[in-house]
Amino acid sequence: MNQTGGNQKRLLLISNSTLHGSGYLDHAEKEIREFLRDATRIIFIPFALYDRQAYATRARERFLAMGCTLLSVHEVSNPQRAIAEAEVIFVGGGNTFRLLKALYDFDLLTVIRQKVEAGMPYIGSSAGAIVAGPSLKTTKDMPIVQPPSFDALGLVDFQISPHYLDPDPSSTHMGETQEERILQFLEENTTPVAGLREGAMLRVEDGSITLKGSTGARIFRRGENPVEVSPGMSLNTRLRDPTPAELSA
Repeated sequence: MNQTGGNQKRLLLISNSTLHGSGYLDHAEKEIREFLRDATRIIFIPFALYDRQAYATRARERFLAMGCTLLSVHEVSNPQRAIAEAEVIFVGGGNTFRLLKALYDFDLLTVIRQKVEAGMPYIGSSAGAIVAGPSLKTTKDMPIVQPPSFDALGLVDFQISPHYLDPDPSSTHMGETQEERILQFLEENTTPVAGLREGAMLRVEDGSITLKGSTGARIFRRGENPVEVSPGMSLNTRLRDPTPAELSA
């Protein structure tokens, strides 16, 4: 199943909400404004952080500065209806396990999938970008809560690994690098992985996947060497599931 093939789907998947030296979403404002077009009514999913009200207040103030109104799903009696009536979905970052568990608890996965499939723009930052993929298996977060399943929204066919850090040859840290963890994922799974550095983001639109932002990314595919990509590059052929013929080769 090719989830990215639907031309109606529009997603902006951001590695991080805050870039060193700038404020909340400052580094992504230009891309967000272009992505929103004329849409101004945002429904916010704050579940990745514990203090949902403080998180919603922060997000509301930031989007207000971009001329948008923002309503958080935790503030309404019927979250499903609030999502259905909004123009844009924004899923914020934090702990991915907590976020996905709440999406299951409030029974929101299906309505989000349906609205995005129908063309509602989806913005996801960090954990919000991860859950746009098939599963949360490429998160680095601690499993502080247990969702019913690792299965996520499946809006795209590839995994996101945000906050990607390149191996530091001068470091004395002997733990696993992010690259090693991704390669371990690919020992057990075939889904491609986009390692997004701080400041990088993916825009999915018109059936195309384009790397945006100020930094590059590394694309990991099972049985292949990681590939370095730069902002502006199309990733259509790099972030698709391998075919059965490729898997058996």
